[in-house]
Amino acid sequence: MRKIVALPVLSADALSSVAYGPEALVLVLAAGGSAGLAYSVPVALAIVFLMLAVGLSYRQTIRAYPHGGGSYIVATDNLGRVPGLVAAAGLMTDYILTVAVSVSSGMAAVTSAIPGLTGDIVPIGVLVIAVLLAGNLRGVRQAGALFAAPTYAFIIAIFALVGFGIYHAAGRNFAAVPYPPTHAVEGVGLLLIMKAFASGSTAMTGIEAISNAVPAFKPVSWRNARTTLSWMIVLLVSMFAGTIAIVRLEGVLPQTRETVLSQLAHRSFGSGGMYVFTQAATALVLLLAANTAYNDFPRVLFLLARDGHAPRIFLRLGDRLGFSNGIMVLSVAAAVVYVAFDGKTASLIPLYAVGVFLAFTLSQSGMVVHWWRSRERHWRKSLCFNATGAFLSAVVFITAGIVKFTAGAWLALLTVGLFLLLTTRIRRHYERVRDALRLHPQTIEIPGRTDTPRSGVCSPAPVPPPARPMPSSGGAADRESEDSPEEVTHLSVVAIDALHQASMRALAYAASLHQPVLAVHVSASEQDAERFRESWLLWGDHLPLRVLLSPYRATVAPLVSYIEALHHQRTDLTITVILPEIVVRPWRYRLLHSPLGGRLRRALRPLPKIVVTTVPFHV
Repeated sequence: MRKIVALPVLSADALSSVAYGPEALVLVLAAGGSAGLAYSVPVALAIVFLMLAVGLSYRQTIRAYPHGGGSYIVATDNLGRVPGLVAAAGLMTDYILTVAVSVSSGMAAVTSAIPGLTGDIVPIGVLVIAVLLAGNLRGVRQAGALFAAPTYAFIIAIFALVGFGIYHAAGRNFAAVPYPPTHAVEGVGLLLIMKAFASGSTAMTGIEAISNAVPAFKPVSWRNARTTLSWMIVLLVSMFAGTIAIVRLEGVLPQTRETVLSQLAHRSFGSGGMYVFTQAATALVLLLAANTAYNDFPRVLFLLARDGHAPRIFLRLGDRLGFSNGIMVLSVAAAVVYVAFDGKTASLIPLYAVGVFLAFTLSQSGMVVHWWRSRERHWRKSLCFNATGAFLSAVVFITAGIVKFTAGAWLALLTVGLFLLLTTRIRRHYERVRDALRLHPQTIEIPGRTDTPRSGVCSPAPVPPPARPMPSSGGAADRESEDSPEEVTHLSVVAIDALHQASMRALAYAASLHQPVLAVHVSASEQDAERFRESWLLWGDHLPLRVLLSPYRATVAPLVSYIEALHHQRTDLTITVILPEIVVRPWRYRLLHSPLGGRLRRALRPLPKIVVTTVPFHV
């Protein structure tokens, strides 16, 4: 991506937080009355310093990880498996709440302009999440001017708002309008100030997005990513500080039926076109911010599944080349959270800060270890930046966890603990299955080469799969007219994912039928295919082997295409597709193993003379 496109696309989450971050800060301080509100500017300045420190920290991450360095990768590489899983838990909590908070804030912007919809924010918000789900399952991606426009419109709206606010304040010599009378319900002290600091810090959500997407930039990618990150920090600081300044100058307080931004827009622009533009831009950029989570959440699940910490179904790409299973999990989780908290942004904020700053803390701590180990050029300067970012992020995380504990932070912390327990158990199960499947010297040998197939299908020459399913010829050989065993001509096709005990058992079963056998393996890349061929040769190359490339990790589609090709090439053959099946106990672990037989059987059912059978291997 060019920087001019990457900036709005990757900054939408961070910049849109200006719609609710300043309001969350002021709302907490309002509990202390006028004495509490007097701390709005000092607390905001502390958050601005935090933004600058964390922004500089992520510039170092981009330099160290030019191929993309999310919190999970950085923490795992430098701190170990458990901190990496904790970082992943924080990230996934962050992404779920990004969808919920962005939708709730977007609904608040809409209902501020159209108060009649206030009573329907929950069903409308769920409908918005459903639309995001449908769009992402169909392959909607953040690209081009279509997705850049809402962010640029929001930037223009906020700067216009701040500019008009400063102009009006200058007319009265920058004298602040008094806040409406408020009754203090909480004493002003360190606890209240730290609550406000933790709530206002949610304006930093999404600040790590650019460091995750470095490969998406044009060359030199890491330099362009760092430049884009710098511009994002400048914009975020300007918009956040400007909004807080205008809130203070105009004496605006959060209201249940109208957001702070809506009140400021009314005072600056009235109820005309510019007000509508501001509210529309706010709602659209929040919708775009929610959509950014649909890119990152499934990718983190993919990385976890690749490392054995999540079910392997999250490795699969859907028909539109998206991680559809991860997209559906995110939508369901975000909808549940949104409904559980009645679509209220103020209720969701306490959960938000915990996940965000937990991931920040572990990522930046991992970078400190990285620089200490590598001692690369300028490592001391980079270490200092990352150490500062890690320390300040840890302060916010601990503060949010303590002062927001009863307000909902306990739920986020409990979610992280349960996530750690679940992913650890999943990995332990996969390790147990891998040990049970591992080949050893006593393992049965790969069966010897069976009779040469009369069809020639198993000859070294590959059978090219058709681009699309070919229609049946309808000839006599294609009809299922055999009524005696002598008339049936067999070919056994054994699909194997790796050389292990289960695949050996399936090959042995196929050989025991005394019919021609063809082994088929699906690889995600040419490198994986070459490694499998080497393993096959090492074990003796006893049977013909076909390796199918599937760069998008699909298994059923390439197998179906290949078997269709075999069928249409020799319609007189009865093809038996043999699949090894891992059967695990207890039943709850079966969810971690996706049964291929059922899906393949449904896909091949329209073709005659195709038999699909499974050979179970019990673990």
